[in-house]
Amino acid sequence: MVTLNPYLNFRGSAREAMEFYQSVFGGELTLSTFGDFQASEDPAEKDQIMHGQLEADGGIVLMGADVPAALDLTPGDNISVSLSGGPDDDATLRGYFDKLSSTGTVTVPLEVAPWGDAFGMCVDSFGVHWLVNITANANVAASGS
Repeated sequence: MVTLNPYLNFRGSAREAMEFYQSVFGGELTLSTFGDFQASEDPAEKDQIMHGQLEADGGIVLMGADVPAALDLTPGDNISVSLSGGPDDDATLRGYFDKLSSTGTVTVPLEVAPWGDAFGMCVDSFGVHWLVNITANANVAASGS
C-alpha cells in the first residue's frame, strides 16, 4: 500500500516541532538524527533530526526533518510531499518518481540510502518537492514505519 503524506522541513527545530505535533495529535513519534547515520560532516548537526515520523490515529502520518545548513530553506516553502511503500510497491513508486521527475529535476537519485531503503527526491515542473521511499523490509512497510 502506497502512502502519501506531508513532509515538513525545519532549520534546527524539527525535534521541538515534531514533539509539539505529537502533543496535538498523539500517536507514536520516532526520531533519527544525522549522527545516527553519520549523515553530516558538520558536528553541529549531529543531534539534529534527519528524519522524524509521527503516526497517529485516523491515518495521520506526518514526517519532518532539519535541513542541513549547506542547503537552502525558505520559510513558507518548507513542505514536500512524501510517497512511501514497501517492496511490493517498488514498481509503482519508481513509476511515480520517473513521471514526476520527467519534466522536472531529480535532486537525489532514487537509489539505496544509508538506512537501507531506496530513496529519491525530485522537484516536478510545477515546483512541488517530492520524496519517494521504498522500504526494503516488508515487515517494516506493513507497520508503516
